[in-house]
Amino acid sequence: LFFFSVLSSSSEGFGVAERIVLLTFISAVILMAILGNLLVMVAVCRDRQLRKIKTNYFIVSLAFADLLVSVLVMPFGAIELVQDNWIYGEMFCLVRTSLDVLLTTASILHLCCISLDRYYAICCQPLVYRNKMTPLRIAVMLGGCWVIPTFISFLPIMQGWNSIGIIDLIQQRQFNKASNSTYCIFMVNKPYAITCSVVAFYIPFLLMVLAYYRIYVTAREHARQIRVLQRAGAPTDGRQHQPDQHTTHRMKTETKAAKTLCIIMGCFCLCWAPFFVTNIVDPFINYTVPGKLWTAFLWLGYINSGLNPFLYAFLNKSFRRAFLIILCCGDERYRRPSILGQTVPCSTTTINGSTHVLR
Repeated sequence: LFFFSVLSSSSEGFGVAERIVLLTFISAVILMAILGNLLVMVAVCRDRQLRKIKTNYFIVSLAFADLLVSVLVMPFGAIELVQDNWIYGEMFCLVRTSLDVLLTTASILHLCCISLDRYYAICCQPLVYRNKMTPLRIAVMLGGCWVIPTFISFLPIMQGWNSIGIIDLIQQRQFNKASNSTYCIFMVNKPYAITCSVVAFYIPFLLMVLAYYRIYVTAREHARQIRVLQRAGAPTDGRQHQPDQHTTHRMKTETKAAKTLCIIMGCFCLCWAPFFVTNIVDPFINYTVPGKLWTAFLWLGYINSGLNPFLYAFLNKSFRRAFLIILCCGDERYRRPSILGQTVPCSTTTINGSTHVLR
């Protein structure tokens, strides 16, 4: 709220108090993103149980992308915003813009891969998941998350494809004669705006929505099956079979993990949807979206780079335990045996004369 009030407070730059508030806010966002994402990466590297989960390879790569955003992109944008001037030259402006597009696109592609991984793990049989998520396929998917964004970032931006037809307008906005200031302006024509937004946001978003919808439906069906099997297989003394308890715990764990990742995806979309919607609309309304609104939407997206670690800490028990171990210097009180390493047998029961197996 401070940030938005500062952006709308003055059209002639920022006062001393406003600069202090803005610099404090931006510094907190950058520091939160750097420390949080480093904590995620260290937690997975040090915790053996976290390394056993294939999804966490995507989470580590996502944290690395967010870390690069907070180190290579956000500080230079903050300096330009506070000083109201770009002092690093035109070539570095292109490099910084390319990195911005590359890393933010890589982030959402990682989230798309995470949703597909969870879909195969929860909606398919274990054998299907093992066949789909082999180490080679995971490596290919991670490589795609980093290679595909280069085709909509460095390649077109360095070649100037995004500025075809609007070069005069870009040059006009790059220099402010009244304040004698230079700006790092990134404007896109209609073809690039549509292509970039569709590849970087709308297609992955659609895939994630479909995957998480199927996960939600499957989770409800799993819960119904567990209730039916437990009632049908319960002994006369009212106690449940031990295999059913293990199965129930496993289903609950996978469903909770899916909900956690769904919340992470939702936060990402809430942070980046305003920017990508504006990115498509602006070229069709003759670039009349105010510059400060653009800045607000852009930094709203940057804030997402610091949100994911806190979502892991509060919503994922395994990450929360790993974070506590790191922050408390390996305190043994926070070490717990994990159920992930146990072998859960299949439970069988007979319903209406037919045998049902729940893995």
